[in-house]
Amino acid sequence: MSNLTVVVDDEVLLKARKRALDQGTSVNALLRAYLEHYVGQQNRAAAMKKFVQRATTLKGRSRATWTRDDLHERQS
Repeated sequence: MSNLTVVVDDEVLLKARKRALDQGTSVNALLRAYLEHYVGQQNRAAAMKKFVQRATTLKGRSRATWTRDDLHERQS
């Protein structure tokens, strides 16, 4: 796991720590969860774009002939 340094206003950090404490978590955990969610959104957007591109290449055919490998393709 990597470390990340973020510069935040002292008052903002204090408020974030208090709010995180109220929620039973930490600012570190909140930022980690946010970044994981952010990356997940990027992956979903890329997958949807790829799906739309493939769907539009069917040119009105009623049956897609995707293979199982096409449907379960993993990003490396």
